Amino acid sequence: MASQPRRKTHREVNAKIEWPACGRKTQAWRQATRGGTRDDRMLQEITVAIPPFIADRLVPIDAELATDMELAMREIAALDTATGGMLDALGVLLLRTESVASSKIENVQASLEDYARALHGIKTNKSAVSMVAATQALKIMIDDVGRTKRIEIETITSSHATLMADSENEREHAGRLRNVQNWVGGSDYSPRGALYIPPPPETVRGLMADLILFSNRDDIPVLAQAAIAHAQFESIHPFTDGNGRIGRALINAILRRRGATGRVVVPLASALVAHRDRYFDLLADYRDGDPRSLIASFAKSSRIAAAESRLTASRLNEIPKEWRDLVGRVRTESITDRLLALLLQKPIISAEELLSIFDAPVSSIYTAIDRLQSVGVLRPLTDRKRNQVWGAGLVLDELDDLGMRIAKAAR
Repeated sequence: MASQPRRKTHREVNAKIEWPACGRKTQAWRQATRGGTRDDRMLQEITVAIPPFIADRLVPIDAELATDMELAMREIAALDTATGGMLDALGVLLLRTESVASSKIENVQASLEDYARALHGIKTNKSAVSMVAATQALKIMIDDVGRTKRIEIETITSSHATLMADSENEREHAGRLRNVQNWVGGSDYSPRGALYIPPPPETVRGLMADLILFSNRDDIPVLAQAAIAHAQFESIHPFTDGNGRIGRALINAILRRRGATGRVVVPLASALVAHRDRYFDLLADYRDGDPRSLIASFAKSSRIAAAESRLTASRLNEIPKEWRDLVGRVRTESITDRLLALLLQKPIISAEELLSIFDAPVSSIYTAIDRLQSVGVLRPLTDRKRNQVWGAGLVLDELDDLGMRIAKAAR
C-alpha cells in the first residue's frame, strides 16, 4: 500500500508565509508653523507609510528561528525562577537597567549618580529626570498587564502620560494618541529629508486597535509576538514623542502577559543599544516585509540579557556578606542592622526616606548612615548638606556592570 504523504508541521507551513510590507501613500503637505529653511517652507507633498493590519496574520517562523527563540525562553524562565531570595531586589534593578538603556537608545544620556538623584526628586539634568519617568512608565505598564493579563490601549496611554508628564514641549500631548503628522529624522520644521514618515493621524486609532488584538493573541511564540508588536508600534508611531521608550516597554508587557516573566523584566534594551544603528535597520527591514531578522535579534538579545541578569542575581546574593564583613559586628535589630537588610531592595536612600521607614530618632539614622559610609557600604551621591542621598556602592556598581556586560556580549 502506498504510503501517505507526510503532513507538514505548523512550523514548516509558517516558514513559507510572507509578511506584508508597509504600503506607501503620497499626499499633500503644508507647513503648519513658520520656521526652517526655504526648502521646508516650499515642501508641498510627502510620502507616508501605511502599515498593514496584522491582528490575524500568521507569523513566518522557520526551524532555526524557532530553536533560537526556545533557547532564549529557557534563559528567561531560569532568570524568573532561580534567583533565590534576591528576586525582589533583582526585579527593581532590572526595571531600572532596562529603562536607562531604553532611554540611551533615544540619546537620553545621564550618569547613574544623576539618575539616582532624580529618583529622589533632587534637581538634576533633564535627561536623568526623563530616565526616571521612563522607569515609572515601564513599571505602570508591567504592573497593569500583570494585574489584568491584557494589553489595553488605556495601559499604553497611561504609561505615556507618565513618561511625558514633565516634558515642557510634550506635556499637553501626554497620554494622547497623536492628531498631527509626525516624522523621524530630517528637518525639525517639516518632513523634508525624514528617515521615516509614519501613517496619517486619522489612521492611528484603527491601527492601534488592530495592534492591541495582535498583542493579546496566544497562538504566536512570545518573542516573535513581542518583536513584531514592537516593530508595528514603532511603525504606527502613535504619539508625538516618546514612541521608542513606550514601544520597548510593550516588549516586556507582552512577556508579562504571556507568563514568560512573573517578577522581573528582561533588560534586552541593553543589548539593542550596543547596535543602535543595526536596531533601526531591523525596524526598516520589518517595514519592508522581513520580520525574521528582528525576531532573531530579539531572541539573541533576550537570551544574553537573561543570562547576564542571572549572573547579577548570583552576585547580589554575595553582597550582603561582603557588607557584613566590611561593617563588622552589628547589634541585631539595630538601625545599622535593619539598614543593611534594606539596601538590596532600596540601593538609593535618603535620611528622610529612612525616617518614614524606621521608627527611630534622626540621630540614630544618621549614625547608621555615617558608619556604613565610613567603611564603603554607602557612598554619597550629592555634595549637599541637606537632602543628601546615598547609594549602596556594590549594588550600583553591579547595575552599571550588568549593562556593560550585556552590551559587550551583544557585540
